[in-house]
Amino acid sequence: MLEDNKYTEPVITIRDVWKTYKTGKVEFTALKGINLDISGGEFTAIMGPSGSGKSTLMHILGCLDRKDAGTYTLNGTSITDLGPNELARIRNREIGFVFQSFNLLPKLNLQENVELPLVYADISRRERGKRAREALDAVGLTPWLRHRPNEISGGQKQRVAIARAMVLHPALLLADEPTGNLDSESSYEIMKVFRQLNQEGSTIVLITHEAEIAAYASRIVYFRDGQLIHDTSGLNAPIPLMGVN
Repeated sequence: MLEDNKYTEPVITIRDVWKTYKTGKVEFTALKGINLDISGGEFTAIMGPSGSGKSTLMHILGCLDRKDAGTYTLNGTSITDLGPNELARIRNREIGFVFQSFNLLPKLNLQENVELPLVYADISRRERGKRAREALDAVGLTPWLRHRPNEISGGQKQRVAIARAMVLHPALLLADEPTGNLDSESSYEIMKVFRQLNQEGSTIVLITHEAEIAAYASRIVYFRDGQLIHDTSGLNAPIPLMGVN
């Protein structure tokens, strides 16, 4: 991981962010005045029980949902007043997403799945292929690039999802419970990939409820009842999965 003094300016700055959901006459405040800075090169895990607000925060950071109040700046751009087209561009160019479900298209091979963000970014076919192959090589999947998703394991599918998320070199990688569908050994392999990406300079925010997974991060932020209750260095984190250095 990068040393603290090597972190760059904040990639994420949120101030006094609130989010309330309404169902009929019932209101639920998911985020209550959240303030958070995440610097370039940080690997931050966000932990909390169900209903703590961590997934709502992830949706706001990923420009998948809008806050009700407060400010959000991503990589120097204020997100607050952007329209749908601008938000779509931000999601494509500035943010890479990795979810618990792999979201791979079954009729496409692995290279074609990784090329999808490049298609939306109007990258030429030749360049798309080159970048997708490089991304798959970075996660150790070059021998499988012509295979389809149903021909590989769950851990390999998640590595494809990571390659797809990183193929445009986004400012931010958001991972929402990325090991939730994996066994312990596959989880260990996936977290090694995230750690390597972080060592190479990627800014990563990982949502998890598992202490063993959060321990891979250099920083852990704890949420409860819509509030940020604790922010700590990974040096004080629980012991990670076997095999972590």
